[in-house]
Amino acid sequence: MRTIEKKIFQEAIKQALIEMNHELSPAFISRLASAKETETGTVSKTILDDILQNHEIARKGTFPLCQDTGMVVVFADVGQEVYFSFDFESTLNEAVAEAYAEGYLRKSIVDDPIHRRNSETNTPAITHIRLVPGDQLRLRIAAKGGGSENMSTVRMLKPNDGLEGVRQETLKAIKNAGGRPCPPLIVGIGLGGNLEKSALLAKEAILRDIDDKNPDPELAQFEQQLETEINELDVGPMGVGGETTCLAVKVNTFPTHIAMLPFALNLQCHAARHREVVL
Repeated sequence: MRTIEKKIFQEAIKQALIEMNHELSPAFISRLASAKETETGTVSKTILDDILQNHEIARKGTFPLCQDTGMVVVFADVGQEVYFSFDFESTLNEAVAEAYAEGYLRKSIVDDPIHRRNSETNTPAITHIRLVPGDQLRLRIAAKGGGSENMSTVRMLKPNDGLEGVRQETLKAIKNAGGRPCPPLIVGIGLGGNLEKSALLAKEAILRDIDDKNPDPELAQFEQQLETEINELDVGPMGVGGETTCLAVKVNTFPTHIAMLPFALNLQCHAARHREVVL
């Protein structure tokens, strides 16, 4: 049995949230820079350059990457040999509140979807907890913006729609979304499970490393095909047209019922804020 101390847990979450709101991963920035070099449209190339310059300003810690500093989502893989000397969710929310106060990050969460009074702490976070073997705690933490989240979707496709149906639904949704999710995008697709599981799969997909490859060769090829076809839609950076609508497509799958093909699409804007912490 291994005990995780409250102070270490809180500090790890707080620092991750502040850092991710000011700096994207080197691999993501490299992908943006490559897109700028290959982009042929004058306006779209300028926007990509603006995004890269914005990142440099934010990286110095002066301003966050975007005025929408996101709703916090945490996927926690908890080792079965881990013991917490504190309440997990309330402590996590304390850390979120501290991060958004100390980091001068915008507090965007309302405490009720109808009456919409600001919680003034950017809490509560959304947590997904899974027990796994071992004595480690793995936290995948995201600060997910509202604009791109609004353009996400869940559909219950027919089993015989197959990957072609997924392809058509994805291209249609991204074309209709235009510039509203703030492209260039990371496109997360969840296939299988049931209604809620497909959405979780899609959310986890956008947290994958931008340079990783799907272990299933057919899905790896499908991800590359979709990336190419999405970039042929002429949506472009921030919807002004061009060849850079998305930087990567990630597909996650799960077993499903014989009568279903659940499909979820979760879009991530170019402020792809997430971190992984292992304690």
